[in-house]
This record gives sequence, C-alpha cells and structure tokens, in this order.
Amino acid sequence: MTGGRTEGRGIRLLVADDEHLIRGALVALLTLEPDIDVVATAENGAEAVEQAVRHRPDVCLLDLEMPEADGVEAAARILATVPARVIIVTRHARPGVLRRALAAKVSGFVPKSTPADELADVIRDVAAGKRYIDPEIAATALTAERSPLTDRELDVLRHSRSTLSVQRIAAHLHLAPGTVRNYLSSAMTKLDASSRHEAAEKAWENGWI
Repeated sequence: MTGGRTEGRGIRLLVADDEHLIRGALVALLTLEPDIDVVATAENGAEAVEQAVRHRPDVCLLDLEMPEADGVEAAARILATVPARVIIVTRHARPGVLRRALAAKVSGFVPKSTPADELADVIRDVAAGKRYIDPEIAATALTAERSPLTDRELDVLRHSRSTLSVQRIAAHLHLAPGTVRNYLSSAMTKLDASSRHEAAEKAWENGWI
C-alpha cells in the first residue's frame, strides 16, 4: 500500500513542531509505543520537508503553525514527493484550515490536547490507510465560510503576512510587481479590507491561508 506501513516493522514517524518542549514531549511519549519508531524531527516546515525526503517516514506528524511553511504547506510538498501519510496537529483550529488540509490530501487532523495514547492510535489508523478528523474540528469546518479568493490572491496574502514588500512577493511567486498589486487590490476589495495586511489577517483568521 502506498504510504502505508510495511508489514513486520514499526511505523516510521517524523515529528515536526517549532516548540522545542512540545516536540520533545511528543517524541518521548510516542517512542514508548512498541510499534512506533521516530526516525526524524524538525522545527519548521521547510526542515520537515527535507527530513521527509531524507528519511521517507510512513507518517508525518506536523504542527499546523510553523515558520518557513505551515503544516498544510509542508504536507502538500511532502506528499508531492514522498509516499507518506500526514497528520496535522493544532492548538487553534481556525475554520477554513481543515478544508485546506483535506485539499492537500492530509489523512489526519487532531488538536494538541489529544492524549498520547489516543494520538498513537490515530497514527496507527492513518498508517493503515484510514483517515481521522477530530469531530469538533470537523463540525466547525462544516459551518465555516468558504473563501471568496482565488488561489493567486491567497498566495499573495500568505506572503503579505510576513511583511514582505510587493517586489519580494513578486520574486517569490515569479510574478510581475504590477500583477501582485492587482491580486492584492482584488483581495482587499473582496474582504473589505483597507490594507493588504488587514486582508491577510482576515484570510488567516478564517483559515484560508
């Protein structure tokens, strides 16, 4: 089975979280499980992608809020290159994030408050090819407003959150500065925002970026 566990060996797990204490606690607790083998850790999204490519884990446990690339962005990059499965863990499940995660083909979505033994069971289920979405997160997502923005408008707002200049956003996205300004203007109009930073914050709060 692609991305699943090979019979006769433990589940190879990657753990990524930018909070050192949480990452360490997860590793310590999950290592106690006889069928789970933590093969790599990472402290940001970009490093998670690098470690996944290097170690080819069965399951990647990714924090949602990480620098360099958030959990959903990292998941999309990992799943494009590695036959793994991904579980997102989050402290605050913003409404639209689950839709983003499902679109990225994430297999699990759980809150950080999940007890270690329950998390281990989720990891086992996901490794076996199942999907697990926390019921409360799923219920919130069902009532969430859908994003009115295009993919490109979301891209430029995502980069705006890091206070990049229009020129740097254009370079990152391989677009002309004028094109970036047009996308920002359109997004601001749709979100009734007075600045690109306000538009980016509104998009973030709704979990669209």
